[in-house]
Amino acid sequence: MKIVRKFRRKPIIPINSMSDIAFLLLIFIMLISLINYRREVKINYAEAEFQEVTQSENNLEIWINAPGHLFVKGAEVSLNALEQIIATSVVENPDVRIHILADRDTPYKHVNSVMEILKLLQHRIISLVVKETGSS
Repeated sequence: MKIVRKFRRKPIIPINSMSDIAFLLLIFIMLISLINYRREVKINYAEAEFQEVTQSENNLEIWINAPGHLFVKGAEVSLNALEQIIATSVVENPDVRIHILADRDTPYKHVNSVMEILKLLQHRIISLVVKETGSS
């Protein structure tokens, strides 16, 4: 009895499709990076001569426009909702830094109402975000 051996071909990896895969991965990464973009509210920043640069991660940004409307992550919120958002953020991450971005024409009473909430919650890591003035 004669046994016939079959020769198997080695698997071939098509190199032509590698560029397609790389292109699809590039598109996927670009789309994922757009998901985490920062939502900003149009304000005129206050100016200060002396600033301190803070960390860019672990921030909760509270935007206050000129009429005194509050925004968090691009959505308008009330004072009660803001208190809940801050409390939840602090529970999830105790090192969260609160950034208050207020329009230069915002009456102080609106900024003070946010500060009162933070004082009530005993949160002490706060930054008031300002625009750097030109040195001359």
